[in-house]
Amino acid sequence: MQLLFVYNANAGRANAVLDSMHKILSPSTYDCKLCELTFGAFTERNIWKEFRKNSNVNMRFLHKDEFKKEFRSKWLPKYNFPVVLIQNENKLELFITSEEFEALHSPQVLIKLIQDRLPLY
Repeated sequence: MQLLFVYNANAGRANAVLDSMHKILSPSTYDCKLCELTFGAFTERNIWKEFRKNSNVNMRFLHKDEFKKEFRSKWLPKYNFPVVLIQNENKLELFITSEEFEALHSPQVLIKLIQDRLPLY
């Protein structure tokens, strides 16, 4: 089992710079809640980094363009991003939807949600 985190942002240095500027200049219009919760303007948030490093859950992080390229199979449903999926072998299931991300207001709440849901899997 692996948790697959997919950001609502594209990969690459130029995109990272633009995203950082967007977070600083217009945070209310930034559309990647996963990015907002796990990263500050330039670096990973310490509380998230510690959780990620100390967790015994296998986690993988992709940008939406990387996800679409890797998982372009026709059987996959269209996902709204950001999203967290559970990957078991070749099967993907929703774990946290983009709509649920909108209700999260801190990394601590995201971490608690993950911890609360993991025993179910």
